[in-house]
Amino acid sequence: MNKAHFHLPGLFEFFDFYKIFLPLYRIHRDWFYSWGHIASIYGSPADCIWAGGRIERSVISGSRGLEEVRDFLSSFGISSRLTFSNSLLTKEHLADKKCNSVCEIFEKGGGMKNGVILHSDLLLEYLKSAYPDFYFVSSTTKVLTNFEDFRNEVKREDFSYVVPDFRLNKDFKNLNSLSQNQKDKVEFLCNECCWTGCRERKNCYESVSREVLGLESATPHVCKAPGGKEGYRFSKAMKNPPFISISDIQETYLPAGFSNFKIEGRSLGSALLLEFLLYYLTKPEFHIHLREELYLDNSLDLF
Repeated sequence: MNKAHFHLPGLFEFFDFYKIFLPLYRIHRDWFYSWGHIASIYGSPADCIWAGGRIERSVISGSRGLEEVRDFLSSFGISSRLTFSNSLLTKEHLADKKCNSVCEIFEKGGGMKNGVILHSDLLLEYLKSAYPDFYFVSSTTKVLTNFEDFRNEVKREDFSYVVPDFRLNKDFKNLNSLSQNQKDKVEFLCNECCWTGCRERKNCYESVSREVLGLESATPHVCKAPGGKEGYRFSKAMKNPPFISISDIQETYLPAGFSNFKIEGRSLGSALLLEFLLYYLTKPEFHIHLREELYLDNSLDLF
């Protein structure tokens, strides 16, 4: 059986948290499930106009801070992924100095092959030429709800991984028709809280893209879905039909040949991040041990 490769949120936003968590993850391997491991952590530094999906409250800045993030993850054998999934980029945006500087730092050095999560084909072609050592991930912000559209995306050689819309998570009839090479590229979004009947998801992502670009037309998207005003609730996500539980991973996805699982969490805060790590990575009998280690570390502000 394959191992589950988890892709975690908050590369820059939660870096202080990971500086405490990852050494515990290394030292106390018996606290964590043997069938899962952390493959990558994704995110975007503040004020990167190529960013999309969510707006992070990143406190990491400057080349030295970025290099520290890159080298720290590399020391744990974890890939860094830049979330550059803005869907509204134009040719003029490709010359942005900050975004290019971030790419220069993360493309080389650190000893790990790092990646970029993206939406724009324009940005993809630019990065393939300017920074060929990256691998690329097709973003869930494309909202690929039609399975044949998703299948065609998986077939694209440009992408090492493709994240489908969460509403395809349980489409096993079509998912099982993929070849093993194609299954290896599928990266499921496990813990989405969004209403499955939502038809505004693409508009929601585009509103974030406008805001990041500083466009005058940018207005925050107002969620009109049932319960949307509550914000993210993990308890609600667990009841969502597309939710992927740890038993689903062990009993269904891994035996079927799927091994990549993305955890949502950017902008949700480190307290919720801890709940995700407890649920997906940590054996129940060691939850209290991990909580105690993190709660008693005065350098962390979990709430």
